[in-house]
Amino acid sequence: MDGGAAHIDLAGRSALVTGAGSGIGRACAHVLAGAGALVHVVDRDGDSAKEVAGLLGGQAHVVDLSDAAAVETLPTEVDVLVNNAGLQHVAPLHEFPPEVFTLIQQVMVTAPFLLVRRCLPHMYARGWGRVVNVSSAHGLRASAFKAAYVSAKHGLEGLSKVTAIEGAAHGVTSNCVNPGYVRTPLVENQIEAQSRAHGLDREEVVEKVLLDRSPVKRLVEPAEVAALVLWLCGDHASSLTGASLPLDGGWTAT
Repeated sequence: MDGGAAHIDLAGRSALVTGAGSGIGRACAHVLAGAGALVHVVDRDGDSAKEVAGLLGGQAHVVDLSDAAAVETLPTEVDVLVNNAGLQHVAPLHEFPPEVFTLIQQVMVTAPFLLVRRCLPHMYARGWGRVVNVSSAHGLRASAFKAAYVSAKHGLEGLSKVTAIEGAAHGVTSNCVNPGYVRTPLVENQIEAQSRAHGLDREEVVEKVLLDRSPVKRLVEPAEVAALVLWLCGDHASSLTGASLPLDGGWTAT
């Protein structure tokens, strides 16, 4: 995969990455800029967005993706759209706050829909486009206490497939990348919470709680996810569309 990625040339292309201030989004912004794309760095944390954009010669957009009106202010001339932003909340279904459930759907399903809807006309006009949705192993499997996150990722999977079907005639592909637990601030917060809840140290939480079902007992690195996102932007991937690509240490194989 690295060999293919090394030859991907995105000069003259633009990319928009949500949640690009940290974690997977930041790694994606770096590799896309490295391939020559002008990157629109979207994050609700203004300092992080501006820092990343400054490093990459990109453009920062400070946007709360739960606000549909704010999403409508983002650029439309986008060749590569990476829907990455997300958040998590862990609680039993009967105790899950409805307002948090709604918020997670807004950020992780509605915002990607609005962005795809905004960017497709430009992609269609150019006869080329890449939509990459950072889903999760939880887009393919479920875990207890994560009703909103699992529902949102399954919704994103459906949106991605419809985008693939409609975009095929226009040179646009749409795929999901499905990582397991990635070393990101979101997962680090989960490790701390699980450590307190179970009385385990961090290493035990990673191996015995988070990665219990994964044959590979290590966290995925953001750079690994970003490399797959970039690979999907190559011309060699023009027939790969409507797919969900697990990057999960074998979790979904068990």
